[in-house]
Amino acid sequence: MPHASRPHHHHRRRRVPRPLPLVAAGALLATAAVTLPQLTPEASAATTLRGYADARGVRIGAAVGDGPLTSDSAYTTVLDREFNSVTAENAMKWDALEPSRGGYNWAAADRLVAHAAAHNQGVRGHTLAWYSQLPSWLKNGNFSAAELNTILKKHIDTTLGRYKGKVYAWDVVNETFNEDGSMRSSLWQDKLGTGYIANALRWAHAADPAAKLYINDYNIEADNAKSDALYALAKQLLAEGVPLNGIGFQSHFVVGQVPSTMKANLKRFSDLGLEVSVTELDIRIPLPASAAELAQQSADYKLASENCLGVARCAGVTVWGVTDKYSWIPGTFSGFGAALPYNESYAPKPSYTGLSNGLNPAA
Repeated sequence: MPHASRPHHHHRRRRVPRPLPLVAAGALLATAAVTLPQLTPEASAATTLRGYADARGVRIGAAVGDGPLTSDSAYTTVLDREFNSVTAENAMKWDALEPSRGGYNWAAADRLVAHAAAHNQGVRGHTLAWYSQLPSWLKNGNFSAAELNTILKKHIDTTLGRYKGKVYAWDVVNETFNEDGSMRSSLWQDKLGTGYIANALRWAHAADPAAKLYINDYNIEADNAKSDALYALAKQLLAEGVPLNGIGFQSHFVVGQVPSTMKANLKRFSDLGLEVSVTELDIRIPLPASAAELAQQSADYKLASENCLGVARCAGVTVWGVTDKYSWIPGTFSGFGAALPYNESYAPKPSYTGLSNGLNPAA
């Protein structure tokens, strides 16, 4: 399903975390003591999502909200233990960075980049040219094509210039296609034509030659009209020598609906020489989630991650959030939720195990 523009952080009622049952935890520890040697900190670190991803040389990422990053220590504990990559959920979108023309607000984006550096995490930049979450001065400015071109280049130069060497990949162009494979109407497409895509990639490469440059979209995981159109565009850009390095597959799925053609579809992009990444994975469930649906979600997380990691040029998997407590899903898809690997009390769900098994090189 297409999604609406990503909402900013929703303040939702906080629930008091429930402690794990002591009996179950004790029994688990007792069993572990019988069957396993004493775990060193290094060995136990290897059993985290981050440990498995590190062992494979790939990224396991999470979208990060500035609110929980600055106010919720349980959130940062899980984030830093489990993830070796972060993406700003909203802080690097244009409306957040430049709310008034020439008036930049780097505070939240800088906080995330600094946090990542302090915790040895890579940063995915998100996003430079998108139809949504544009500041009103830009959206309603009625600029000529020439001026709009200049504005886009300046935004790319300024943003990548600030974070040069600190962001390993950028979603340069985001959500450019309709479901039927036609180009989506947007400020950029309507005023500048499809050529803005190549220009944005060239400008981004000039601003930070080391960053991997991506086109990112949703509902392109299956072999369908939309992914066919993106494949044709990617092929054309590469033939023209445009610095396109990767394709981001957002992967906002409904439980039980990971596409059967996903792996083969990612492989055809990889076969062009492009990196492929799952960039915004979440798997939403109609609420309340049943035990059967949570088990299916676990299998879906395993399958989705394996579909990427089974392809030669898969750079990694990012989940769109850490915990259901801050997920964008309930505010956008009415009646759905429970989409992430951790519940609102930071307990790992069955989907955590599914994702862990999908990442584990020994599994």
